[in-house]
Amino acid sequence: MEIIVMRILSKRQVKELVLYSPQHIARLEKAGQFPKRVPLGPNRVGWVESEVLDWLQERLAQREEPNRHS
Repeated sequence: MEIIVMRILSKRQVKELVLYSPQHIARLEKAGQFPKRVPLGPNRVGWVESEVLDWLQERLAQREEPNRHS
């Protein structure tokens, strides 16, 4: 049996990691441009750490690409 290790990040941890306000994160989520939150309870949500880190890695990869707007 394979054990999967998964960390769930709080809203505060996501905010500190991506440097966006909770409102902006919600807008990106709604637009399908940020990983979806996981409902944990009536008043608690979290994000899968690996999904957020993958999202950040995509941003880093875009930084390395030639400017697509010129």
